[in-house]
Amino acid sequence: MAGPADISISTHDDHPKKEAGVVDHGLDEFNFAVAPLHEVTPLSCFARLPGGEVIGGAVGRSWGPCAEIQQLWVSEAHRKSGIGTRLVYAFENHARGRGCNTFYLETLSFQAPRFYESLGYRVTYEHAVYPHGVVRYTMVKRVG
Repeated sequence: MAGPADISISTHDDHPKKEAGVVDHGLDEFNFAVAPLHEVTPLSCFARLPGGEVIGGAVGRSWGPCAEIQQLWVSEAHRKSGIGTRLVYAFENHARGRGCNTFYLETLSFQAPRFYESLGYRVTYEHAVYPHGVVRYTMVKRVG
């Protein structure tokens, strides 16, 4: 076995696929050994035009009584028309069917914190360390 003095460290300005895959696999192996992550289930919903074109979506996951919205997007041409609200509610309703009563997400200050607040989410953590005054908010909504 190599000793600490025999180990070399390399740095990169990208994520080499092979090396990043080794890290992902190792972390997954550890995490799945110590937590029931096999219970995490994907969840998504999409807004479509009559022809089937996707113009928005909410993508996330649920785990036990919690559901996380990881991504919410509505095409620019359809923003401010209530589609985002409908997507969030559809996501939450589907998650409620799985027994979820706690919803959470992260959003940046230039994205949609006020939108989520209007839907009952509350900021539980602010991470104000980013350049240009950008803040990352962790937001939570509990129902029932």
